[in-house]
Amino acid sequence: MSKVTMDVEQFIDEIPLSSKQKLIIYLCFIIVAIDGFDTAAVGFIAPALKAEWLLQTIDLAPLFGAGLFGLMAGALIFGPLSDKLGRKPILIGSVIVFGLASVLASFSSDIQTLIIWRFITGLGLGGALPNAITLTSEYAPAKRRSNLVTLMFCGFTIGSALGGIFSAQLIPQIGWHGILLVGGILPLCTVPFLYFLLPESLRFLVLKKKSQAKINFIAQKIAPHLNTIPTLVRSINEKEKSSLKDLFAKGYALGTYLIWFAFFMSLLIIYLISSWMPTLLTNEGFNLSNASWLTSIFQIGGTVGAIILGMLMDKVDATKILSIAYAFGGVFLICLGFGIQYANIALLMFAMFGVGAGISGSQVGANAFASSFYPTHCRATGVSWANAIGRVGSVFGSMMGGWLMALNLSSLQILSILAIPAFLAAIALLFIQYLKREHRMVINHLG
Repeated sequence: MSKVTMDVEQFIDEIPLSSKQKLIIYLCFIIVAIDGFDTAAVGFIAPALKAEWLLQTIDLAPLFGAGLFGLMAGALIFGPLSDKLGRKPILIGSVIVFGLASVLASFSSDIQTLIIWRFITGLGLGGALPNAITLTSEYAPAKRRSNLVTLMFCGFTIGSALGGIFSAQLIPQIGWHGILLVGGILPLCTVPFLYFLLPESLRFLVLKKKSQAKINFIAQKIAPHLNTIPTLVRSINEKEKSSLKDLFAKGYALGTYLIWFAFFMSLLIIYLISSWMPTLLTNEGFNLSNASWLTSIFQIGGTVGAIILGMLMDKVDATKILSIAYAFGGVFLICLGFGIQYANIALLMFAMFGVGAGISGSQVGANAFASSFYPTHCRATGVSWANAIGRVGSVFGSMMGGWLMALNLSSLQILSILAIPAFLAAIALLFIQYLKREHRMVINHLG
């Protein structure tokens, strides 16, 4: 082996994207796709639960909230653990937890039991999602990081779209029990592939001074064209130990609060739509099958928006791009309200796509931005806590949907109210840009 030393981040930035790195991104894509499937499926089994257990609409709010509280708790617990124990073990453990919990949830005999299992499912999902983002970010070269992370995270929107369509079409055949069973079996089937094919983060191994043989083995896998591998060392700005305090160090504190605020507002909107749009549309006279296709347009828009935003973020200031996208998403939310209220299908479909591109697409981009905002030693903690705070917004959004519908507000009124958080998220990201420009805020996009 060569005695030449090289910064591990420089090493990843300079080598061409290998088949091993693409495999890592693909495996993480599968994980977040299953997360998206689970999120959408629960929204679509809600009408079936109402009918079977004779529930009121407001009775479903704790069910949605339980899963989201679990997601929040999982992110808070497993993110910091990942910065201490590694991305791979926490990721695999999280997948096992949410897979088993979803299987057991399918055997629930009452709403209280289902709420408990949905909370545990959320714990696993809350640990898996930020670790998939972190691992992808740490194997992506800086010049393509935003694009690759957003492409990977498109698994969530694609999984959500397929979950909605799949659930609406198959509930009459296999019932809500079958939908949850499928949602549990799928992640468990991925565990052997994750164990044997997914490597630990190379940046994490170097930072923690793990076995040089293991580091060299993984480095050779992602750079098979090299005859010799340099001795990889951590970046100057990295620390071996991490803590939550690192998120509030000089140059990061105010940015951390603004990222949290944007995540809160963004996920409030996404989960209110994911949880309540099928019910909202069926209440307006659309049948469940049509509601599933219309809601899937939201996920398709999110996928297309995320891909476009990811490419733009690697070329233009990320905060500016995301701010504009959130603002457009707010406008489209108001248009969506008009489309539903006046049963204008063309406007409804166009606006639903725009909301997906502007809001869901921006949330994917915000995850990519958060993963580049923090250095390796606290990256998983930073991404996890941003998602955890965002989950507070998602809990509020899922509960808020039930409250707004209980007030007998029109679709236009509900969606116009929902546009306010979109505009606030846009302002928060613009403020980050202002801080970077006026105060030269220290944001290490390469770390």
